[in-house]
Amino acid sequence: MKKVTGFRLAALAAVVTLAGCASGPGGGSIYVPAGSDSRSRVPEPPKAENGGERVWRKSEQPAERTPEPADTRAPSYSETGDQLPAAALTLVRDADQLLRQGDSAAAIARLERAQRIAPRSAEVYFKLAEAYVAGNNLGAAEQFTLKGLSLAGKDERKQRSGWLLLADIRRARGNVAGADQAESRARAL
Repeated sequence: MKKVTGFRLAALAAVVTLAGCASGPGGGSIYVPAGSDSRSRVPEPPKAENGGERVWRKSEQPAERTPEPADTRAPSYSETGDQLPAAALTLVRDADQLLRQGDSAAAIARLERAQRIAPRSAEVYFKLAEAYVAGNNLGAAEQFTLKGLSLAGKDERKQRSGWLLLADIRRARGNVAGADQAESRARAL
């Protein structure tokens, strides 16, 4: 019984000690009543020892709240898509050769490296889709085609080839309506 009572006494002492720590500078409480907004209040300057207003040092002045500027960044998509760097272009060409030889797994590995080099290039995503089609993974092929289309920007040639690739993939998956829709998007360009 003494251990439980000692534990309770220690817990009570800890609570009392911590309650004394909950004060702000100058001994004022740090707690804000429910329903008030502490961010909108500007702290009152403390009184000087002689009773007048205290003169703030530059380092002690309260920070003025300025409204957050509106988000003026450009949209995340690109108007034309990124150009392929030389290293990524070499990997894409290697992947094309591997696809002609029937080695889709090695082609995918090369194209994934190209994707890390040029992550915003629609061409790399379209080539990855072709490699996944060759590897009979049509679900991944469709996803990579959609990603490539999102990066094609306003380049009609890339968009058209992406929509036609998507139509072929959807038709192979048995989604005839989706294939027709993709073909009509390609024709509209």
